Amino acid sequence: MNRRFVTAWAVVFVAWMLGSFAVHGAMLADDYQRLGGMMRAPADAQNYFHYVILAHVLLSGAFTWIYSKGIQASDWLGQGLRYGIAVVLLTSAPTYLIYYAVQPMPGMLVTRQIVFDGILVMLLALLVAFLYRDRSRSD
Repeated sequence: MNRRFVTAWAVVFVAWMLGSFAVHGAMLADDYQRLGGMMRAPADAQNYFHYVILAHVLLSGAFTWIYSKGIQASDWLGQGLRYGIAVVLLTSAPTYLIYYAVQPMPGMLVTRQIVFDGILVMLLALLVAFLYRDRSRSD
């Protein structure tokens, strides 16, 4: 682990926590509220928030590590977009589709989860690509 990796991990962690709050705590909050007993009540969910933090530590660390091992000598923007698409297709999209198949989730909520989380992951991929950009190149 070097300084760039640790810095990128920390920055991605903070961005992912904020982005997840924006997506799930704000933009989809009403959708989740309508699910009734399928989701934990907000007061009960606070008892499990440390798992959310742990999950985001793991997500941001793995996300940054995978990117750092696959850097190519190309422009950071294109590389970040390709990485984001790959991660969305590997994680967000199939995860929510599986949830839809095994839980009585409304189709529109699943669509919104995939779209909003997909946008968040794409932005995070651009962020990590920017943090790892080759500063000696003039892209």
